[in-house]
Amino acid sequence: MYRKVLDMKDFYLMPKFFQVIKSYTKKQFISDLAAGVIVAIIALPLSIALALASGVEPACGVYTAIAAGFIVSLFGGSRIQIAGPTAAFATIVAGVVATQGMDGLFIATVMAGILLILMGVLKLGSLIRFMPHPITVGFTGGIAVTILFGQIKDFFGITYAEGVRPIETIEKIEANIEHFSTFSVEALIIGLISLAILIIYPKLEKRVPPSLIAVIVGALAVGLIPALGENVYTIGDLYTIPTGLPKVDFASMDFSTEKIIAVIPNAVTIAILAAIESLLSCVVADNMIKTDGTPEKHNSNVELVAQGLGNIASVFFGGIPATGAIARTSANAKNGGRTPVAGMVHALILLLVLLFLMPYAALIPMPTIAAILFMVAYNMSEWKSFVGIAKTKKFTDIILLFVTFALTVIFDLVVAIAVGVGIKIVFVIIEKLTKKNEK
Repeated sequence: MYRKVLDMKDFYLMPKFFQVIKSYTKKQFISDLAAGVIVAIIALPLSIALALASGVEPACGVYTAIAAGFIVSLFGGSRIQIAGPTAAFATIVAGVVATQGMDGLFIATVMAGILLILMGVLKLGSLIRFMPHPITVGFTGGIAVTILFGQIKDFFGITYAEGVRPIETIEKIEANIEHFSTFSVEALIIGLISLAILIIYPKLEKRVPPSLIAVIVGALAVGLIPALGENVYTIGDLYTIPTGLPKVDFASMDFSTEKIIAVIPNAVTIAILAAIESLLSCVVADNMIKTDGTPEKHNSNVELVAQGLGNIASVFFGGIPATGAIARTSANAKNGGRTPVAGMVHALILLLVLLFLMPYAALIPMPTIAAILFMVAYNMSEWKSFVGIAKTKKFTDIILLFVTFALTVIFDLVVAIAVGVGIKIVFVIIEKLTKKNEK
């Protein structure tokens, strides 16, 4: 069976793993092993933070990094892609969970996975590049803003009145203003210390991920200083940290026709976003592992199939939607990862953490999680691209940028992408009709 797979070298959906494994060496394994361990260290606090930003239990982020990370590396079309939970999905996942529950998220993600597989099988990978750049920059910037405002509460230690559970960004802003008088000085101190570490530490030392240092320092401060420990919430204060492998309760899920129909728009959005983010990450990865000045070439259709399989595997393992993570993929390349084995190692290391060290996640202060997500929001905001488009004299690009950005913040990603694409189609039609009349 294994040899038959290797012999199908011209098959258009051949995963990279089966291409590179034929000439794999012990030296490369050592390099991939080191890279995988480092990426796992980076991924752990990020996965927990992104799970909380998505409105789910902290362990769900780790489940996602394990299942999707391993499957996408094994069946993907890139040598070094690292998959897992990303900030791009945080707002849409939070919205689905709030309105349709975890069973709604399960259904939407499985449907999205099937759509991604079909996109790959039908060779639609190259079509993703036709998504207008102002739309991707607009909704990416909008997601960054929603994440930032969503973490104000934990960063300042604000306490909401009983029954206040804001979902939309505007509702969160209103709730934060209304309850700001409840903010905790101790929480703010931990948040500022964590944020300072995240900003300053990388300028001094690059070998250890700053998020890990922030988590350790924050946990030690809250644990060793009584005044902080009494007034700063930790993950363990608000969530239950499970031990062992996840247990998904399928029996309690609602798989009714009404539920399936209700989440179709979310499923389409998850699929489109996963495709855009993962293929963008692949392009970045290709340019980071050049051979004699020539970039590596990923297979976009294979990657889409892998992303589909990875998302399905993720929710069956208790996780949430996943896609290629540019920051973790870049870290993989910078630390010597050159084959999918590094991504598989990263997933296995996280599995060991899940089995033996996960209870320690309960010690992480919520302001530290908020600080990490502040940095995630800043790094994904693409503010330079945003400003660059805003300064252009191309009216259509400016409209697409600001409309998509505003709708993402005020409503959600589903509305933003649908309206943005609709406006682009109208602009294209008007442009063609104008040229036709000029002739």
